Amino acid sequence: MSHGALTLTALGVAVLLSCVTRLNVGLLAMALAWGIGVYVVGLPVKTVAAGFPVDLFLTLTGVTLLFAQAGVNGTLQRVAQNAVRLCRGRAGFVPILFFVLAAALGTCGPGNIATTGLLAPVAMGTAIRMRISPFLMAIMVGNGANASSLSPLAPTGLIVNGLMEKIGLPGMELKTWYLNLAAHAFVAFAGYFLFGGWRLLREPATGGADVERNPLERVHWLTLAVIAVLVGGVIFARVQIGMAAFAAVVVLSLLRASDEDEAIRRVPWGTIVMVCGVTVLISLLEKTSGLELFTDLLASVAARSTVIPMVAAMIGLISAYSSTSGVVLPAFLPLVPGLVTKLGLAGGLGLAETMNIAGHLVDVSPLSTIGALCIASIPAGDASRQLFNQLLAWGLSMMAVGALLCWLVLG
Repeated sequence: MSHGALTLTALGVAVLLSCVTRLNVGLLAMALAWGIGVYVVGLPVKTVAAGFPVDLFLTLTGVTLLFAQAGVNGTLQRVAQNAVRLCRGRAGFVPILFFVLAAALGTCGPGNIATTGLLAPVAMGTAIRMRISPFLMAIMVGNGANASSLSPLAPTGLIVNGLMEKIGLPGMELKTWYLNLAAHAFVAFAGYFLFGGWRLLREPATGGADVERNPLERVHWLTLAVIAVLVGGVIFARVQIGMAAFAAVVVLSLLRASDEDEAIRRVPWGTIVMVCGVTVLISLLEKTSGLELFTDLLASVAARSTVIPMVAAMIGLISAYSSTSGVVLPAFLPLVPGLVTKLGLAGGLGLAETMNIAGHLVDVSPLSTIGALCIASIPAGDASRQLFNQLLAWGLSMMAVGALLCWLVLG
């Protein structure tokens, strides 16, 4: 077996295990990269270790630590609770509000998983109090959070934009974000009206959405001001978001606006290790020509007219069981330039955006973190089991919906 085939097999094993075990695939990927790279290929350890994405690690750590501080001191929770009061008891507007709130909040930096973790308990609790279908609320808050996932300020957006730049598609940050946002808004609102939204909008206002008034205090305004300065610096001054986020963390810590130790514990270290570890193995795949071999295999079963729906369905299937940002996109986005060349495509943007969108559309499945957080936010019992089945059907159906949507819009 050639070195490229061996490395490609190792990547396949890592992806498979990420679907069927709870092992952090990043740790496995780094171990495989070390064993194959050093003892089979004969590369120096430094060459293998050079595949570790230092810049990405610092950026992810800085951004997630800053928003962990905003979660620890209650800023994000206060913003969410006070936003619910805007609906004034109109049940039909509550799921819409949570979609908008999740999309807006996640776009500012926390990303899809952190935003869902923050909003799901509030959203699902509100749904139960107001007799709104938990399934309806879950697809709205889950898709709202996923709509924000490719924001240039969010962790997944940072990962994807780095990958897009590596494959020759720089400067696509805003386009990548709004295409993903539009896709999730389309499926969320289609689901909203299909599964009872019209009925909710016709119901009269009640007091069921009353939420205790929790005005923002000094520490919350300070946190929001620091985040606003960071966002402004990134957009207008082009500051490096990771290092600027570390500076923002220091400011909040010095002003005692948040518990620094608790914030560090809340950083999703497992996700960061997973993303960085898989990147090391992908780097070795490139060095051993395994990436070219993978591209040849995919090109042999696809054609110009079918590659987008085929890739969308394939990525949707894998993403339903594995991490989209940590495993699937780092493995598939590097294939774009080779597929463009071999299939004679006009350009790689449509194919790359297909991968980004199709991978995220399935993530409201209960097998993914987003769906699981929604289920965990309601009491265990018959309602919980029913929601699991409903979200499983929704997530799996998104494989077909994503393939069709990408084929029509991006094909």
